[in-house]
Amino acid sequence: MSAETGSEVEEVDLVDADEHDGPWWRDREILVPVFSGIAFLAGLICEWSGAELPALVLFWIGLLLGASTFTPSAIRKLFKGKLGISLLMTISAIGAVILGYVEEAAALAFLYSIAEALEDKAMDRARGGLRALLKLVPETATVVTSGTSTQIAAKDLQPGQVMLVRPGERIATDGVVRSGRSSLNTSAITGESIPVEVEPGDAVSAGAINTAGALEVEATAAGTDNSLTTIVELVEQAQAEKGDRARLADRIARPLVPGVLILAALVALVGSLFGDPELWITRALVVLVAASPCALAISVPITVVAAIGAASKFGVVIKSGAIFERFGGIRHIAVDKTGTLTRNEPTVAGALTIDGVSETDVLEWAAALERHSTHPLAAAILAAVPDSRTAADVRELAGHGIQGVIDGAQVTVGSPRWLAAGALGDRVTSMEEQGMTVVIVHREGTPVGAIGVRDELRQEVPEVVRTLTDQGIGVTMLTGDNARTANTLAEQAGITDVRAELRPEEKADAIGKLSQTAPTAMIGDGINDAPALAAADIGIAMGATGSDAAIESADIAFTGHDLRLIPRAFDHARRGRRIINQNIILSLLIIVVLLPLALLGILGLAAVVLVHEIAEVIVILNGLRAARTRNPSRVQKR
Repeated sequence: MSAETGSEVEEVDLVDADEHDGPWWRDREILVPVFSGIAFLAGLICEWSGAELPALVLFWIGLLLGASTFTPSAIRKLFKGKLGISLLMTISAIGAVILGYVEEAAALAFLYSIAEALEDKAMDRARGGLRALLKLVPETATVVTSGTSTQIAAKDLQPGQVMLVRPGERIATDGVVRSGRSSLNTSAITGESIPVEVEPGDAVSAGAINTAGALEVEATAAGTDNSLTTIVELVEQAQAEKGDRARLADRIARPLVPGVLILAALVALVGSLFGDPELWITRALVVLVAASPCALAISVPITVVAAIGAASKFGVVIKSGAIFERFGGIRHIAVDKTGTLTRNEPTVAGALTIDGVSETDVLEWAAALERHSTHPLAAAILAAVPDSRTAADVRELAGHGIQGVIDGAQVTVGSPRWLAAGALGDRVTSMEEQGMTVVIVHREGTPVGAIGVRDELRQEVPEVVRTLTDQGIGVTMLTGDNARTANTLAEQAGITDVRAELRPEEKADAIGKLSQTAPTAMIGDGINDAPALAAADIGIAMGATGSDAAIESADIAFTGHDLRLIPRAFDHARRGRRIINQNIILSLLIIVVLLPLALLGILGLAAVVLVHEIAEVIVILNGLRAARTRNPSRVQKR
């Protein structure tokens, strides 16, 4: 395979790749090498039976068919100043014919062309999982305007338009349910098999399948710019950047091609001066073939593409080959608490009051203010008091709380770090030790109550932490929440390293310090996690339908929220990295072993061609092993 093929293969348009789908017997890229092989084998049979002329004709047919797959492109690239392995193969074939080795030239052309075709088909197969994401967006959507339904192209959808989504249809863009109740199948997007129940007010994502009743969904994103297209964009970037080892393969191949040409010329020239010209020119041709780094050029890209495609099938979108390779070397992981380790569904778990004030009053005062807030805890308090009072002169105090006037009295709601708990202090501490996040309620400057809100730990977290520890990966919790709440949840999760009350920039600093001791990944899902995601060796956005800032800052996106993806993804990346190393070592050994054997004349042209191309097929097949994924229950300890 050519060095240029190895690098260009990563830039293949995923959409165009669909054109290659279909039965192999209709694919010219496969048929031509197959017919070349049939002609070559038929020529061997004729030769063994003594029919020399028919054998020669069949060898020529096999040679021309095989060479037609790589010689034209080699010549075009030569005129552009690009030297590649296909040029070496073309020169070797021409030289073999000139020397009368038509049979060897036919073998070279057949084996090279079939190996190239196998690589192309392998790449198509590996990209299958990635291409599937592109099919999740429906081509059309039904829009309801003044009671009239109109079908439009999904790409033309704009925020504010109301879509009618019937049972069995996919949602064309992100939105909010305005009417109707149903359940959505989001397995193709998130990997989660349990349908999600939705009702008016619930947010829904593009690509989800409506499985029950009809829904009217108000679009919150354009048809060309939603959570699903974000995932697709990440997938399209997956082949845009090559890994360190892929660049190593290219660096070796670039000087090797002209180097081999110079070496072959020297062998032919010096050998001809001191010996039989035909012998040394033949040996020079054998050197050309023996030193061709085709296996090296394809060994890493085939593995990376196969592995990235396989990861996308179980909900892990990796932006590039370089990231995939670094991912396999991660030894420590930092995890955000809210929305990552927890369900991100906070609920009121309790309320405290001073004498003379009821829990109902405290909750209603807080809800009247929180109705104007965008803080995640506001939703929990509002859910506890759906019909709250009305507050006046409400103003949000960024980073501290919210303040307003209720029934003529000034009420303030905020964090214990900002508002004094007063006589409630000991009980507030007890709440925090139970894993609650507490907000203090002041009335006319006096603490009158406290509300404990708890975001429950995800059920799978302890199992995930144990598995990561078994894999030799350290775990640290990073959170902006108070230390007591963080420590309580960390204890439940089995995490011993906890860093709490951190601002976004402090999370990034903590990541920097962790990275100094071991390659570190950061997992988060919010805007406040973006600096830490960018600072980490690998940034992982948990839930590709979450914060755009988090997704853009991350290197990897998990399309779902099941944390069991984490150890599975690590195991997959480590396995892929081992395969990459195997292929690089094998590819270099091929060159190291064959080159002196060719120089010494121990192996002839036919033998070198056979060994070299068989080895190339081996690295392709080995690389394809990265496309297989293991059941999470079979993830081994590392």
